[in-house]
Amino acid sequence: MNMQEQIKKYIADQPEQKRDEMHELHQLILRISPECKLWFLDGKNSDGKIVSNPNIGYGHQLIEYAGGKTREFYRIGLSSNTTGLSIYIIGIEDKKYLSQVYGENIGKASVTGYCIKFKTLKGINIDTLEAAIRFGLEVRK
Repeated sequence: MNMQEQIKKYIADQPEQKRDEMHELHQLILRISPECKLWFLDGKNSDGKIVSNPNIGYGHQLIEYAGGKTREFYRIGLSSNTTGLSIYIIGIEDKKYLSQVYGENIGKASVTGYCIKFKTLKGINIDTLEAAIRFGLEVRK
């Protein structure tokens, strides 16, 4: 199964409300960045053990670790969790930025240093969420 098929299957396998909202968010991100690199992480480590929720990734960046090693990774992640959905914005150095800039206006969401987690899109200000996603897709050092 190729990556596009994995992404479609992952979204299709969600309960109806999550499926519809994940599809909506997937389309929103693709409208913002139609040529972005797509990723799919199944949440399993190299031993096949589940270590995280599966994620759809968007964009590309090179993450540099303290020891000098680098790793290619996505900028935006979309994942289903037990209570709703999560949008991950990877590579933000200031861990207070998301909550300070988007937290007050995002609506019914938990905003951490790199994650916007919410139960449903119905309680979310979609314009604010889109602004956070756009910020996450920007190239920055």
